[in-house]
Amino acid sequence: MMRFKCIMGALSFRLGVQIQRKDISCSTRAWCQIQRHKTGFPNNFKEYEHLRQLYTPEVPDYFNFAKDVLDKWAEKEKRGEKTPNPALWWVNDQRNEIKWSFEELAFHSRRVANVLSGPCKLQKGDRVLLILPRIPEWWLVNVACLRTGMVLIPGTTQLTAKDILYRLHTSKAKCIITDESLAPVLDAVAAECSSLKTKLLVSDRKREGWMNFGELSRTASSGHICAETKSEDPMAIFFTSGTTGFPKMTEHSQCSFGIGLTVNGRYWLDLTERDVLWNTSDTGWAKTAWSSVFAAWIQGACVFVHRMPRMETTTVLETLSIYPISTFCSTPTAYRMLVQEDLSRYKFQNLQHCLSAGEPINPEVMQKWESNTGLNIYEGYGQTETVLIAGTFKGMKIKPGSVGKPSPAYDVQVVDDAGEVLPSGSEGNLAIRVTPHRPFCLFSGYTDDLERTAQCYKGDFYLTGDRGIMDEDGYLWFVGRSDDVILSSGYRIGPFEIENALIEHEAVAESAVVSSPDAIRGEIVKAFVVLKPAFKSHSQDQLATELQNHVKKVTAPYKYPRKMEFVEQLPKTLSGKIKRAELRNKEWGRP
Repeated sequence: MMRFKCIMGALSFRLGVQIQRKDISCSTRAWCQIQRHKTGFPNNFKEYEHLRQLYTPEVPDYFNFAKDVLDKWAEKEKRGEKTPNPALWWVNDQRNEIKWSFEELAFHSRRVANVLSGPCKLQKGDRVLLILPRIPEWWLVNVACLRTGMVLIPGTTQLTAKDILYRLHTSKAKCIITDESLAPVLDAVAAECSSLKTKLLVSDRKREGWMNFGELSRTASSGHICAETKSEDPMAIFFTSGTTGFPKMTEHSQCSFGIGLTVNGRYWLDLTERDVLWNTSDTGWAKTAWSSVFAAWIQGACVFVHRMPRMETTTVLETLSIYPISTFCSTPTAYRMLVQEDLSRYKFQNLQHCLSAGEPINPEVMQKWESNTGLNIYEGYGQTETVLIAGTFKGMKIKPGSVGKPSPAYDVQVVDDAGEVLPSGSEGNLAIRVTPHRPFCLFSGYTDDLERTAQCYKGDFYLTGDRGIMDEDGYLWFVGRSDDVILSSGYRIGPFEIENALIEHEAVAESAVVSSPDAIRGEIVKAFVVLKPAFKSHSQDQLATELQNHVKKVTAPYKYPRKMEFVEQLPKTLSGKIKRAELRNKEWGRP
């Protein structure tokens, strides 16, 4: 049996491991000593141009992240050639914790792999929908799918029955893995999904019609041979919101993230095997795969996880003070909330590198964080479809408001609508060159949707769908999205889904959804609503509350419109399309 440091009771039931409880002040002491040794440790590169020279990845014909990366770190641990830093360090509000070495991660993920290919009767290439909060099993399933060659589809725990049904129908997933909170929701729609064969429950309790994750894992063999996967084989599918339809299935290959996110881990996050990285992203989003799976473990760094069901500033600040976290990555929304607290009450003795991604960060927030902590915030820009597109790297001059310089993974340019490169200082489409050599770290395409995939390309470039400017120093400045996707608190929200939800209500004749500025979240969802005649005399305050609650029930709660305005009509083109840009410009005070 592999050794364990300190493990919560619930997980001990699920995986059959020995329980031990430690005082946190004692358990972190040794790790603090490790981190202090990193003081003065050089960056993974000298300067930006040096970085571009260093980044020369090679893509083999066959690649499997579990075998070729994780198991290699486990072998180094056995030989004593690796810094004794955990692979995964999980904590909760009760300060229960789990620490797994790479050996332990390998041991348990092999057992889960045998559960998937054994009792669950899944095969290489089968799709698995995973909806779990920040608990260790989420990471075990991720690694197990890599080992078996199954295609993982992560989903946020805020998905509704309608969201889940759409994802199951569209993906044709054969297995869903979730916990007790979402099992009833899944049961309500499972009968409508003919492709769904297996339901796996992560719980201490049994549920009719479900296989129990812990029960099966405890009895499964720890011997498993990794599937042979080609580099271009599908690895994961992420549902990402758009403006002209329902969420798209964004497919990544075994190598696009498994090798491509080296640029994130080694250069932007600047990780070494001595580091402890805390990335606060929701498990349903690609950013968790970015930083809390591939980028960190490529470098042999420790992935730190706090169970934290929702963003709590006190919890974040106390965690950064108590634990030896050297690298912290979060959304601008989180930083905006954090700088409103009295930061002088906290000491971040081990924190060395702070990063932000998910949406543009306000320069004022960067300044407040730096003045209170002495640490800069290094911004990064990317998409579900890509790895890091641009970032501010250590050693670079920080230009507040800029997302930094192009990642060495890509040739990033600003182009016009015909795909022609524009001169510096000109606003245009942020784009990635794909000819004569297509970057291997770019997504494979939108699954089963060749038309949508083709629309992303123009001339020699992949168009990100975002607008920007490149200055004379090569820094990129994000202007806005060329589509209408809303980025709120790090969530990517498509207006189409919210408009669909609103139109289902008996009071709504038409609606248009756009972004609106917000001091805390950067931008929030606002709905312009045209009421049906029979409801125009009703109290607008009551109707607004009723419609907000309706949207929360129909789609994921985080998507509901926090602002609502009732209007007589919506601006439209001659062909009848709603002019969302006109409404959005009005909200942002633009001409």
